[in-house]
Amino acid sequence: MTKPFEKLTGISHFIAAATYSFGGAKRLLGEAAFRHELGAFVVAMIAFVIVGATFFQYLAMFLLFLMMVAFEAINTAIEEIVDRVSPEISDMGKHAKDLGSLACLCVIVANAGYAFYVVFLAKVLAG
Repeated sequence: MTKPFEKLTGISHFIAAATYSFGGAKRLLGEAAFRHELGAFVVAMIAFVIVGATFFQYLAMFLLFLMMVAFEAINTAIEEIVDRVSPEISDMGKHAKDLGSLACLCVIVANAGYAFYVVFLAKVLAG
């Protein structure tokens, strides 16, 4: 008989949670879509430097990027679960993956829209 699992507390819990998060980041780096999003973020940051973006514009872009990372991680988790539970092609599995992809697209559009605003419109609209 196996021993019941004991929940970690204190610093052990913190270390375990950080280890899981780093494992998730490593897994996400394996996704081509995420690497493209990361590259786009780097390009946006270079463009922000060129146009002289404000601290709050950098902050907003960084927060939007973190949201994109979170959505991409959740989408990847959905894909992993669907592939494990339903390796055959099914409408339900397709719908789950499509909805996860739509969620990512929405956040990508928000990131791109904000970067476009800062790089091309902010100075013009400020007068």
